[in-house]
Amino acid sequence: MEPARVSHRPSPSAGPGQPWGGRVAPAGAGRGQHSYEERKISMMDSEDLVITSSKQDIAHHLVKVNSGKHYFCGYCAAFTNIAITFPIQKVLFRQQLYGVRLREAVCQLQRDGIRNLYRGLLPPLMQKTTTLALMFGLYEDFSSLLQRHTNAPELVTCSVAAVLAGTSEALLTPFERVQTLLQDHKHHDRFTNTYQAFKVLKDYGIKEYYRGLVPILIRNGPSNVLFFGLRGPIKQCLPEATSYSAHLVNDFICGGLLGAMLGFLFFPINVVKARMQSQIGGEFQSFPKVFMKIWLERDKKLTHLFRGAHLNYHRSLISWGIINATYELLLKLL
Repeated sequence: MEPARVSHRPSPSAGPGQPWGGRVAPAGAGRGQHSYEERKISMMDSEDLVITSSKQDIAHHLVKVNSGKHYFCGYCAAFTNIAITFPIQKVLFRQQLYGVRLREAVCQLQRDGIRNLYRGLLPPLMQKTTTLALMFGLYEDFSSLLQRHTNAPELVTCSVAAVLAGTSEALLTPFERVQTLLQDHKHHDRFTNTYQAFKVLKDYGIKEYYRGLVPILIRNGPSNVLFFGLRGPIKQCLPEATSYSAHLVNDFICGGLLGAMLGFLFFPINVVKARMQSQIGGEFQSFPKVFMKIWLERDKKLTHLFRGAHLNYHRSLISWGIINATYELLLKLL
C-alpha cells in the first residue's frame, strides 16, 4: 500500500500580507502590474499634453483672428470718414498753410472748381485707411504682448503700446507728404496726380519722402496715448446705453470729443508740418526753426497761429465721431 502523499502547496486562504489570495505571485507579476500603471499614467499625461497643446493652438488662433478684426475695423472706419470729410479737410489745410480766413479758403476752392475738389483724395485715403488700421490693430497687439510678458501696471503697458503704434504709423509719412503737395494750389500745374508727385519726389532721394517726419512723431505718440487712455473713462461718464443705436451715439460723442480736443491741442504742430511738407528740395529745416519762422510771419500772435483751429475742431469732432462709432459698431457686428 502506497504511503499518503503530503501536499506542499500553500493553503488557498490568504494570509496577512500575502497577495494573490495566499498564493505565491508569479515571477515578474509585480513588475508587470507596475509597468501597466506607468503606461496608464504616461498615456494620461500624453492626453493632457495634447489637450493643453490644442487649447493653446485654439487660443493662439483666436488671438490672431481678434487681432485681424481690429485692423479691418480700423480700415473701414477710416474709409468712411475720409469719404465724408475730405472737402472740409481741404479748406482747413488752406488755412493752415497760408493763414487765410475761412471765406478766403472757401473762395480758393471755388476758383479751383468742382473738378479739383477731391484732388489729392487718393493719398489720404491710402494713408488714413492704413494708418488707422495700424493704429487700432498694433495698439491691441502691443498691449496684449506687453501684458503677457511684463508685470508692469496696465496704464503703463497701454501707454507704451499707444506710443509704439503711433511711431509705427509714421512709416506712412510719404502719403501725408504727397497729400500736402497735391492740396497746395501752388503745385497744381506741376502735379496732376498722386503717381506723378511720388515720381518727382523720387528724384530728390528717399529722404525727401520723409520731410516733416519730426512733427508727425511728436504728434502721433502723445495723441495715441490720450486717445486710448481717455476713451473708456469718457464713455463711462455718458448715460448707459441699452441698444445698438444708443451705443452708436455714445461712441460718436466719445470719439468726437476726444478728436476735437486732440485736434485743437496739436494744431500748431500740424501747422509746422504743413509748412515743412509744402517745400520740395532745398534745406531740411528743423522743427524749432520752422516754428519760429511761422510765429514771426503771423505777428507773434497765438490767435494767428491757431487760425483755422475752429474749423479743425468741428472737422475733428465729426471725423473722430465717425471713426470711433464705425469702429465700435463693426467690432460688435463681426
